[in-house]
Amino acid sequence: MTKIGIFGGSFDPIHFGHIYLAMQAKDEAELDRIIFVPANLQPFKLDRKATDGRHRAEMIELSVQNYDGAIVSPYELNRDDISYTVNTLNHFRDEFGNSAEIYFITGTDAFLKIDTWKNADEILSGYSFIIGSRPGYRDDELKAKIDELKSKYGCNIIVGHNTQIDVSSTELREKLKNGESVKDYINPKVERYIQENGLYK
Repeated sequence: MTKIGIFGGSFDPIHFGHIYLAMQAKDEAELDRIIFVPANLQPFKLDRKATDGRHRAEMIELSVQNYDGAIVSPYELNRDDISYTVNTLNHFRDEFGNSAEIYFITGTDAFLKIDTWKNADEILSGYSFIIGSRPGYRDDELKAKIDELKSKYGCNIIVGHNTQIDVSSTELREKLKNGESVKDYINPKVERYIQENGLYK
């Protein structure tokens, strides 16, 4: 059976935390491929204007080019509407067929709000999940949510503990705006791309 990981998000900008989570997910679930899907309009972030999708996609390309099985999809960027996870997962289900097992890779905070996602029942009954978690961060809450959803939907949920790096894209944008170094958090090629294109000023 082919196993596909779908990693959606703003990636504004992509950082090592994203990469570590993706590669850990690939190893733990024995994924054949990980597809990074930068969002056009995230339903829970409609109040924030993201960096142009072309730049975000290119930064992902620069970050994953040396990782086997990792690619970038422009699927959501090519759509003019809100990037709902259910539409994206169904798109890749159509592309890879019913014989493939499709995992959605997400973080703890997003997963804990999954009940509020569009067509949550359809997502939970039809797809598997890999959750990036930081040890000690909302552990009991996450465990309770996983137990509840497994009992209700019988879905396959894997928790990957990311101890490598603790940083958010929001923090990185602030550092870049203030002229602080981000070399510990992002690929040097991405840092150079940001400088050359005058991003996050």
